[in-house]
Amino acid sequence: MKKTKNTGAALQRFAPATAKAIGQIKYLYIRAGGDHRFVPIWVVVVDGRVLVRPWNDKARGWYRTFLENPRGAIQVNGREVGVRAVPVKRGKLNDAMDVAYGEKYTTKANQPYVKGFATTKRRATTLELFPD
Repeated sequence: MKKTKNTGAALQRFAPATAKAIGQIKYLYIRAGGDHRFVPIWVVVVDGRVLVRPWNDKARGWYRTFLENPRGAIQVNGREVGVRAVPVKRGKLNDAMDVAYGEKYTTKANQPYVKGFATTKRRATTLELFPD
């Protein structure tokens, strides 16, 4: 379990089967807060931990919305699953996420994004998702 600054509450990670299913999704549909629409993003799972980063850090985008209100939802196998987003600051986990992006998104068209997601600026926006 992980205690969060947002609530002080202990969060449990996704069940292994759910984390595996999320890891197999190429483009995860995510909604931050209740007012946003679902948008497709890249997702990786590292040691059972569900991790995401925004490509664009827009003022009204999903990442900033999660910073203001950590609750949202994702779509997994046709069903909506509530999530809570928590910022990740650990370098080793970010390093593992960079590797996971490279292993999952392997097409030539994906390579500029794989490299872009590994920049310091984007690594600083890493979020871990927990079931809510």
